[in-house]
Amino acid sequence: MAEEKTDKKLEEKEEEIKEEKTAGAAKEEAKEKAVEEKKEEKTEAKKPSETKKMPKSEAVVNSYNARLSMKISRDVCRFIMKKPISKAVSDLEQVALMKKAVPMRGEIPHRKGKIMSGRFPKKTAEHFITLLKALAANASVNGIDDPVIAEAVANIGNRPFGKFGAVRRKRAHIKIIAKSNSALKSKGSKGKKNSKNKTRTAKKQKTKKE
Repeated sequence: MAEEKTDKKLEEKEEEIKEEKTAGAAKEEAKEKAVEEKKEEKTEAKKPSETKKMPKSEAVVNSYNARLSMKISRDVCRFIMKKPISKAVSDLEQVALMKKAVPMRGEIPHRKGKIMSGRFPKKTAEHFITLLKALAANASVNGIDDPVIAEAVANIGNRPFGKFGAVRRKRAHIKIIAKSNSALKSKGSKGKKNSKNKTRTAKKQKTKKE
């Protein structure tokens, strides 16, 4: 009798142990599922919403506090305005080789060609060449065909003092904007039409007053 009781107790203990194991396994599975669901939710939240990128109509390049003269940079900006980027780069390469002069204002010696006076700013030309190459890369990324320099501006930068504060160094901020040639032509034609309409309205008003 005693042996039967001990056998029953052992069987009961074994069954309890099995039930505990199954319950623990079920809990672990539930935890793993919850962790997986959380991970999936996080990945879904991290995924960026598929928004269509708006096509850009212009490309921009900036240079802050460049070690250049603002006046010379301004003349170079005027020199490259309304030119295709490739043409502007080739012209500046000729300037760096001292084969083509940049037209400048002031008491500057005259040069050969169609210009009155000019110089060969080698350092400024080389800096502008690097900027224009970066601008061409930006234009290709933005999908602009046949980019033309629409704006080129040079302003005074933060001029630091030199040794012993006797001299102030030259610094310039430069900004160049390129747009597609077709967009510039369409804007130019619209501007001409608007100016013609304005002149016509002004003439009509004068005739009415008379």
